Amino acid sequence: MSPEAGPGSGQAGDGRPRTGRRTQADRRARTRSALLEAAARGLSRHGYANLVLERVAAEAGYTRGALYHQFAGKEELALAVVRWVDETWAAEVGDPAAAEADPVAALMRMARGHAVYCRRDVAGVVRVLAIEFAGRDHPVARELGRILGKLTGDVERRIEEGRRSGAIPPGPPAADTARACLGALEGLVSHDGIVPPHDVELSERAVRGVLGLPPAEPRASVTAR
Repeated sequence: MSPEAGPGSGQAGDGRPRTGRRTQADRRARTRSALLEAAARGLSRHGYANLVLERVAAEAGYTRGALYHQFAGKEELALAVVRWVDETWAAEVGDPAAAEADPVAALMRMARGHAVYCRRDVAGVVRVLAIEFAGRDHPVARELGRILGKLTGDVERRIEEGRRSGAIPPGPPAADTARACLGALEGLVSHDGIVPPHDVELSERAVRGVLGLPPAEPRASVTAR
């Protein structure tokens, strides 16, 4: 046997790559991802109480047994969905906004990015579950509280930075203003009658209004060719 064909080499004795273990892990990851996305759609539409696991599995293209192989039950699945939505939101909205050095630019980028993210059919998870679990002592409620608390804290910190620099005018306490910004955003993006691209422009306007900032300079309209 050549040195390259040892147990940790990723190759069989005949030099062919070992793909069984990696393929199994890939299949498991694909199954989990499909189930999370299907469950996120179900939670966005029906909430936790009305989520049917058989329907989630069928929509993802798997059996109920495959779902239970990944998740112990509805509570564990819902917690995984909440964390998955938080991770995707951070990657698409939170992290790009955090990369902005200017606090106003960061808040505007968050507003625009949130509007785009909320066009997805999985984006209502946090909003729907926050209403359903309000005032309840439940693992899902605690996880939502952690996520929303961190987001509110990040917005509050940016508001304080902007006020210290003079970029954002004085106003109500930064914590209250942060909650108002997020509330205005959620109220706007949850309205089905607002269609792209107006959702992005109005989201930015809403946050600017809560912060006490003047309207942004109008952008040149883009016409499709």
